[in-house]
Amino acid sequence: MTARRRAVRPDEPSSPRVERQGADGSPGVSTVWRIRSLEAARQVLRARHATTQAGFTAEAIPQGRLKHHPILVSDGPLHDEQRRKVARFFAPVVVAERYTAQMEECADRLLGETKPGGRLELDELALHYTVEVTAEVVGLTESSVPRMSRRLVSFFRQPPFDITRRDLGRTRRQWMRAAFNGLLPIGRFFLADVRPAIRERRRERRDDIISHLVDEGYTDVDILVECVTYGTAGMVTTREFVTMAAWHLLRDDALRERYAVAGQEERFAILHEIIRLEPVVGHLYRRAQDPIGVTDGDGSWTIEAGDLVDVCVRSANADPQAQAPDEDGLDLCPGRSLPRGVNAAGLSFGDGAHKCPGQPLAILESDVLLTRLLARSPRLVREPAVGWDDLIEGYTLRGLELELPATSSGSR
Repeated sequence: MTARRRAVRPDEPSSPRVERQGADGSPGVSTVWRIRSLEAARQVLRARHATTQAGFTAEAIPQGRLKHHPILVSDGPLHDEQRRKVARFFAPVVVAERYTAQMEECADRLLGETKPGGRLELDELALHYTVEVTAEVVGLTESSVPRMSRRLVSFFRQPPFDITRRDLGRTRRQWMRAAFNGLLPIGRFFLADVRPAIRERRRERRDDIISHLVDEGYTDVDILVECVTYGTAGMVTTREFVTMAAWHLLRDDALRERYAVAGQEERFAILHEIIRLEPVVGHLYRRAQDPIGVTDGDGSWTIEAGDLVDVCVRSANADPQAQAPDEDGLDLCPGRSLPRGVNAAGLSFGDGAHKCPGQPLAILESDVLLTRLLARSPRLVREPAVGWDDLIEGYTLRGLELELPATSSGSR
């Protein structure tokens, strides 16, 4: 087996393909289905209106004070309508035409802050880059990007939790810590970033998401919740992918050389393959509201209403039964053969009703930064440390240090 995956959790099993756990009726503990088969995972994610969002602690988010249900945790016809209305901001043609020039300017400016012969930490640069790009799409443009970046990152300093338990398995002290570590940064984010943007859009609408939400009658609190969603999904997770993609490209001379001379379509194929192999969000959770029948090969199961479903994205994306006979799911093979209807990124952006609409934006902004970075012929000085974040169920990469040569070849 040619295992190229770098973000590997040693305590994360890759089998069985469909597994039922916790069915002993213990109080406060859900019956959990672990789905590691790509075929079965897609069936669960496409069981429209039979499941509700359970990931990202969605079931612990109080809804009583919100006029509009947040898009991340809404389901059914309401979610479909919300998705339809924001789709225009993330359509591939719109993203390319409206934001490419801004991405290029931002990437060149941030990379230009490191002089030839100097060093940079890519995960820090990638954070500021992804925050600035996504802030333009969302409309968070009335505050300092570096300070907003720090506020978003501080939100993730949360105590661990167990999503299979109704109380998330936290003690009272941990809940107090979670409230302090979460609410304080969100309050600062609202006062410094969100509220100024809302006030500006109420005076003059722009073609961004906050303006759209204002037109839809969202309250300031409703808009804050949506901005937190876009801030974590569109900014923080893309940061991790940019760092991971750069790590692979810098450690693989042939892949880097191929990427450097390829056209955009082929570069996108390489990035889709990297994120298939290295999904930033490794688990997607759904709560069954109706019985769901799933199959995998000759096996069949029924997930009962009330059961929690854990779609194990890392396992499903590398499912050996979903690969061509001569291909290994843990290898890195851009343009690999995948089952009909399967996205080139596998389930890394989800599937079904909750499929991430920001895939075109994430891939394009990653490509713009990486092409400009690699054109400067950076040297890998220090590899990143791999960590894990419970909130997004994904990896973090910190400390990837690069040195730019004393004589730079310039930007692409």
